[in-house]
Parts: sequence; C-alpha cells; structure tokens
Amino acid sequence: MKQQAGIFLAKGLCAPMTSRWASHQRKRFEEGIALFNRQQFFDCHEVLEEVWLQVSGDEKKFLQGLIQVAVAFHHLRHGNLRGARRLLAAGVDKLSGFGREEDSVDVAAILASLEPLQQQLNAGEVPPDWPSPRILLKDTPLPSKE
Repeated sequence: MKQQAGIFLAKGLCAPMTSRWASHQRKRFEEGIALFNRQQFFDCHEVLEEVWLQVSGDEKKFLQGLIQVAVAFHHLRHGNLRGARRLLAAGVDKLSGFGREEDSVDVAAILASLEPLQQQLNAGEVPPDWPSPRILLKDTPLPSKE
C-alpha cells in the first residue's frame, strides 16, 4: 500500500468560505474531496466546478486552485506531463495566495505535499508512480447557511 501525503482541511484549519456556503454547496464540496481521495480526479474537477460556478472572490480562487491540482493529477495519470506541470503550477500559485492561519486554510500542508512533484515536473523528470495527496475533512461539519 502506498503511503500518501495528507492535506488537512478541518474546522479551524479549513477555508472559512465553506461556512458561508449553502448546505448543498458544502455537500458538493465534500463529494468533490471524496472523489479526489479516490483518485477520480476528472470527476472531482466536475463536482468542484459546480460549486466554483456559484461562488465569487476568495472562494472562487480557492476552489480553482484545488480544481487545477486535481486536473494536474488527471493529466499526470494520462502521461500529459506538460499539462500536469502547467496546471499544477497554476493551482499552487492560486493556493499560495492564501494565508496560513488567517485564512484558516492549512495551505502549508497542501503546498508541502505538492512541492516535490512540482520540482520533478519542472526538471522534466517523469515521476514514477507518484502518490496523490489526500484531502481530509474533520468529522465536525462546518456551519452553513440554508
């Protein structure tokens, strides 16, 4: 069994924008994260994009970063190293715009788990059997407005 890096999104360590989302948006977000964790990256992209289309500002940028990371792994799986490198860079760039604590996002964990892969892709190396990170949500649901 491969060891996978963890990305933690939990209450207090999670994007605060999720507390402002309607319950159906929060549910779709969680479904997208579950798809990412099952390495169904294209489906993850589709589900997160549904929420992305309904939000604005920082919420939109945060989701776009996650979507781009998911699509980068989809490209990587299908041997499209150029697309993987480009989308991973774009996703990392967007996620890097978020603070560490003030935005309540554990961006450091996301970026740390992606950095070695990004270095390999930038060096033109084909990463052998790269383990995708996991996004873990805390059991306690975040408040949402109906």
